[in-house]
Amino acid sequence: MMNSPNWELRGCCNRNQNTFLITIGIFTVVILLLWRTFLLTPFKLITVFLHEASHAVACKLTCGDVEGMEVNANEGGSTTTRGGIYWLILPAGYLGSSFWGMALILASTNLLTARIAAAGLGLALFIVLFIAKNWTLRGLCIGFIVFLAIIWVLQELTTVKILRYVILFIGVMNSLFSVYDIYDDLISRRVHSSDAEKFAEICPCCTGCGWGVIWGMISFAFLCASLYLGLVILS
Repeated sequence: MMNSPNWELRGCCNRNQNTFLITIGIFTVVILLLWRTFLLTPFKLITVFLHEASHAVACKLTCGDVEGMEVNANEGGSTTTRGGIYWLILPAGYLGSSFWGMALILASTNLLTARIAAAGLGLALFIVLFIAKNWTLRGLCIGFIVFLAIIWVLQELTTVKILRYVILFIGVMNSLFSVYDIYDDLISRRVHSSDAEKFAEICPCCTGCGWGVIWGMISFAFLCASLYLGLVILS
């Protein structure tokens, strides 16, 4: 008989839960220390990729067409769409990348789900190769497909069992960068061509900054939910 989920986290924390929390803490410190170094650039660009891919997914789910996608070396990006429901496509970028960060963190709690996450990310990168509009995005897709393939081979054929940790690192990086990106683009600097400013034009009940705060709170909630649900899964 399967045990019911321990939603109250009674008896927290066991060995797996402690490992989960400590690893996230270590990854967070490493990310903050290396934030402005070139070492994190590929992982930041993956976050930008997931941001733009979320726009594309929202467009397709609302019956629109994706005409192209770019990810730039300066950590910017754009997705060209036609049709679809615009007021759903616009917030999908920031909120989508936060959601995928949570999904990757939760996927890392189990080897099977980590394999599925790695395969899904690799497939998404492969598909985007065909709509990529610049070589930065094409190089990112090819580079990470190769990277994930190497990690997969190491996991399956050697004693280097790091697939779950790689998926967890990408998830933590994505979650932290998503929250930071919302603050930097929408609240502190208020980029006037940002998704939030465009969203404020069609939903004027809030300013662009106001929508940035709302989206930032939702993204932070995704991050907190990933920690809580991860502990529940590992209980």
